[in-house]
Amino acid sequence: MTENLGANQPSYKLSKKAEIDLLKIAIHGDEVFGIAQSDKYREKLKNRLLIIGNKPLRYPTVDHIRVGYRRSVCGVHSIYCKIGEDGLSEIVRILRSQSAETI
Repeated sequence: MTENLGANQPSYKLSKKAEIDLLKIAIHGDEVFGIAQSDKYREKLKNRLLIIGNKPLRYPTVDHIRVGYRRSVCGVHSIYCKIGEDGLSEIVRILRSQSAETI
């Protein structure tokens, strides 16, 4: 999945694992916090993904976890990304807390 922000703006793409992570976040959020609160949180995550797509270098590298990866903490989730060969930010995983061992 690729999110386009406009003709001259960078975009990002989600790995299959990141897509599954987002689905799990949505299901859990709806069940535990209710749809309205869950929607707000997902909107917050979506906005962060757009920022990562535009400015991936803004976020620190986490070479101690995986070489070439960067992390952005958003709410209770850590968003792990890397810059692909095509120059797009690839969102690799979106994990609760900082569960880096599952990357």
